[in-house]
Parts: sequence; structure tokens; C-alpha cells
Amino acid sequence: MMTTEAALGIVGVVDAVTAQLRTRILGGEIRSGVPLTEAAVSQMFGVARPSAKAAIEQLVASGLLERTAHRSARVVGIDPETVRDVYRTRTRLESAALRELAARRAVPAAAAAANAEILAMGPGPDPATVDPDLRFHTALIDALDSERTGRMYRSVLDEVRLCMAQVQDRRLLDAAAIAAQHAEMLAAVAAGEGQRAAEVLEAHLSSAEVRLVEALGTE
Repeated sequence: MMTTEAALGIVGVVDAVTAQLRTRILGGEIRSGVPLTEAAVSQMFGVARPSAKAAIEQLVASGLLERTAHRSARVVGIDPETVRDVYRTRTRLESAALRELAARRAVPAAAAAANAEILAMGPGPDPATVDPDLRFHTALIDALDSERTGRMYRSVLDEVRLCMAQVQDRRLLDAAAIAAQHAEMLAAVAAGEGQRAAEVLEAHLSSAEVRLVEALGTE
């Protein structure tokens, strides 16, 4: 059903369109390589062309869309090189966060709460783990109370979510195993063992990276 600009509200219409496009991309409704023209987005949401253009530009900036010269914006393709870079960027930022938190023995309540949600799920792979899993990892960064570190992490967050959705859509990781590794990280932080927490994180992210790269290689 078409959403009208009046329904979205004049104020914040660009953010509203951006949010809905992001949801459709991450949910797999708009597939990799599919072009998104200003005209198509304008018609899809019943908004003016300038609003559609601004929404597309926001998603290009966040890494969900890519645009080359003389071509429409398209949903980025997830290839092995992208996966490796995204996961290794996460490892650098999150391992530093864990070491800092462990030095203070500060276990983020938001991370524990997100992991409890995963733990409550049934055993086996489940795409529903993506949201609490991402909230767990984001909580580690937010617990540093650093606006700039948070901004840096969020600059790759859409690509992180896209990769995580790809992992769980392919049923590659078990929810119980994810929760157990998260719990081990938090236990190491509580014990002041930053190096151990970082090593668990590296193994945790590396496992997802390797499995997704292997899956992409067989398609």
C-alpha cells in the first residue's frame, strides 16, 4: 500500500522514507542490485522527488545503497571482501570497548538484557536473534559514553545489520551458542579480564564471518 507524504508528515518526511526503505532493504524486500530511482521512491511513498532523493542519499552515506556515475543507486551486494572488512572493523572497535569496560569491571545492563532475550529463544538458528544480538554489541560501545566512538560505530551499523541478517537468513548460527559466547564476554568483563573478553569476541565474530564467507562462496 502506498504511503502518502501527508501521512508521513511534512516534518521529518525524509527520515521517515529513509527508515522505511532501510527496513525493506534489511528485510530482504528490496534485493541486492535492485536499482532505486528517485522516481520509483517518490511513487512508492507518495513523496516529492527532492524528499526521495534525500532519502536515497542518506542510505548511500550509511552504506546500504551504492551509486556509481551515470547509474541509479542500488542495494549493495554482500561479497566476501565486504563481509571481512565489516567484521574486522567491528572486532577492532568492540575489542577496545571490552578492554576498557573490563578495566572498570563495568558490565552494561543493556547488553545483559539483550542477551537474556537471545537466551530465552529456542535452540537452533533463528533470524529473530539479529535485533537483540545487534543491541548487545551496540550496548558495549554505548557503555563507553563516547559520542564520537558511538558515531563511528553507527557509521557501519547498517552494513553490520545487513551482514547479520545474511548470516541468520542462512541459518548459520545457533541462538544458544550466540548467547553463551555473549555471556562469556560479560563474565570476563565482570572479572576484569579484558584480554579474555576480547579473545572471546574475536572468536565469536570470526565464526560468523567465516561461515558467511563460505556460504557466499557456494552461491
